Amino acid sequence: MSTIKTLAATFAATAILSASVPAMAQTRPTIGLAVANLQADFFNQIKQAVTAEAKVRGADVIVVDAHGDSATQVNQIEDLITRNVKAIIYIPAGATAAGVPVRAAEKAHIPVIAVDRNAPDAPATSFIATDSVAAAHTLGEFVCKETGGKGHVAIIQGQIGTTPENDRNKGFSDALASCTGLDVVAKQASQEWSQSEGFSIAQDMLQRHPGITVFFGRADGLALGAAQAVKVGNLDHPVMVVGFDGDVAGLKAVQKGTLAATMTQKTQFMGKLAVDSALDLIAGKPVPAQQLQEAVLTTKANVAPFLAKHP
Repeated sequence: MSTIKTLAATFAATAILSASVPAMAQTRPTIGLAVANLQADFFNQIKQAVTAEAKVRGADVIVVDAHGDSATQVNQIEDLITRNVKAIIYIPAGATAAGVPVRAAEKAHIPVIAVDRNAPDAPATSFIATDSVAAAHTLGEFVCKETGGKGHVAIIQGQIGTTPENDRNKGFSDALASCTGLDVVAKQASQEWSQSEGFSIAQDMLQRHPGITVFFGRADGLALGAAQAVKVGNLDHPVMVVGFDGDVAGLKAVQKGTLAATMTQKTQFMGKLAVDSALDLIAGKPVPAQQLQEAVLTTKANVAPFLAKHP
């Protein structure tokens, strides 16, 4: 090959590369991640999994944290839409106005993947969550078995109207319907699913119903608060405390025996699945409308692997 031909070939190759670089940069998708509250371990783990998977898959992520406020989250998602994200992974901050961001994104032709919670009046393009009905049913059966089917149960609920609260209520109630010796004597909602709320609510319940023998915190934070209230309550009988989520703090409490059990969710996997679903939708590929995952009943006997590596 002559020198001229070599230079021409090199120029042509360089031109192709020069043209392809901006084209590749333009095709790198940006995903918006709207999180309810990053103070919660469950949501923080979702964020870690999403950002890690997006890096592997060659996507960018813009993360916004609503700090538990629905109105703030609506504004944040409107901003994500104006920033031209190609898909939105959405964890609603609450039941109030949960459908507003979904409708706004649909109007802008942006697919939405809801995680953990789905707006009942405006379901997302795909919904990823734990099968909380089945998981809470399993937990109820565990409580029935471990108590011998007798006792007085107090339930500290999550935010009323949210998907996990509704589903955990159904599953646990169905299980206790077959365990007639367990009597639900108290039930009260929290606003933030937090440990401090669990503590204050449990203290009030114990004052009104000192014979409580079981606490079910609808989230591990609530259960940990209840366990603390039991500890300082100077009670004359043992109280079983169970939670839900499989947060790191909850798992450590199970290992110590502070909590009798929790339901460990596949948090890391759900974050990864959300990114995979977002990229499939961006590429025009079909994604199931609902992608429910199994949770694992976790006791002191099987907690160690989940502390070593969270699923």
